[in-house]
Parts: sequence; C-alpha cells; structure tokens
Amino acid sequence: MEKIKLHGFNNLTKTLSFNLYDVSYTKTVCDRKAYIEYIDEEYNAPKLTSILENVTQIIGANILNIAVQDYDPQGASVTILICEESAPPSHHPYTLNPSVVGHLDKSHITVHTYPEYHPDNGVCTFRADIDVSTCGEISPLMALNYLIDSFDADIMTIDYKVRGFTRDIKGNKLFIDHDITSIQNYIEPEWLNVYQMIDVNVYQENTFHTKCKVRNFQLDDYLFNLKEENLNEKDRKKITNRLKNEIDEIFYGRNLPTLY
Repeated sequence: MEKIKLHGFNNLTKTLSFNLYDVSYTKTVCDRKAYIEYIDEEYNAPKLTSILENVTQIIGANILNIAVQDYDPQGASVTILICEESAPPSHHPYTLNPSVVGHLDKSHITVHTYPEYHPDNGVCTFRADIDVSTCGEISPLMALNYLIDSFDADIMTIDYKVRGFTRDIKGNKLFIDHDITSIQNYIEPEWLNVYQMIDVNVYQENTFHTKCKVRNFQLDDYLFNLKEENLNEKDRKKITNRLKNEIDEIFYGRNLPTLY
C-alpha cells in the first residue's frame, strides 16, 4: 500500500482493548483455591511482562519503561510505556509482581488480571484486560492474533478505536489511515473457525467491537482436578448447564435464567 504523505507527526491514536475470559468448574472449596493459585501462577507478572514485551516487538515499538504489580489475595497488572522511534539505551528496573504496566512514548500497553469464582455453584472465571494504545504509524492490530493465541480464552470482547486526526501535506484532516470494516478482517481464519463472533460497529466514529464465544464445548476442557468419566449423568448435565450459563451471560453481557 502506498504511504500517505503527512504534515508532521501522525497524531492518530489507535487503541485495541481485550477482555478475555477463561471459565472452569471446581468441585470443592479446596479445588477452587487451587484453581485461583494456578491462575495466579500461570499469569503472574513475569509471564504477563513477557507477553507484553512480545506485543511491543510485533507492532514494531520500543519499550521506555515497565511497571508491574502483584495483588493480595490474587491478580496482577503490567503497564509498559512504548515509543515508535528508538528507545533510550536502557529502561528502568522493575519489581516482578502480578500487575504490569508498560509505558511508551505517547503510547502504552497494559494488562490486568482478575481471577474470581461463584460462591455457590463451583464456577470459576479468570479475566484478563489488555489495552494496546499507539500513536503514529504503528498499529496494535498487528498483535491481535498473538494475543488470542497467548490466552486461548473461552470468551473475548475486543474493541478497536481510532481517535483524533492527522493532516496530509495539503492540510486536510485524516481521521483514519487504514481500511477496516471489522476487527474480524484482522483475525486469522483458524481463529474465525474456533469462535462464534458478533460485530457491533460504529463506522462514522471509527469504533469497532467484536464479541467471541468458543464454538465447541467439551466438558473435560472446563473441569479442574476432575474428569468427566468420573461423573454420573446427572452431575455431567448439571455442571454442563452451569458452565454454559456462565459463558452465555458473559458473552451477552446480562444475567440469564439458570438452566439447573
């Protein structure tokens, strides 16, 4: 694609926001605590930092600063400040905690995690919120498929928005500098087959929204410290309904009548 001649720096801000959810079933209180501990370890600050550093590399940015934080009783955050040009010779040291923030020059990448559980029916949900915000020519959409692959979530809510404007060399305002009709345009076919997707787009505002729910449900994929073969038919049905109810409520964004 031929590059657009701009006047000065490209002032468009492009932001990609993810809400990713992983749903599991735990039979006992001990299993529930073990699941939360497992998630806290699987997505701790060092792991999240590594993911965000890879995102930075994929989109062609440079890291200026990283801030991380672990939370009690659980959860983590990471923020990274990034820039499009060459980074300074070194960046500040940081403490490895479950929260990470990355700072970029006029841009940033953040991730926050939220493990939680239903107090009565055994369903546990892990949520990760990720924001990749860039200015200039670099685009967060380049990291879209890598982020999907990094978390392999059951439900995803993805938002993409282009804000502000820049000018061409004649002074005309440009409110977007690339073609897009849907976030799905940038998702690889293998993921399009994995998820059922719904779009809600506001083209006039350069705002795009896609909700994704995994198509195939295999009960064993959702059981923690438990196997489907060890459940009787009644329990299999009850647990399946609880899990599907949780997934649908997150996907549609509302409480639904219970199926159990």
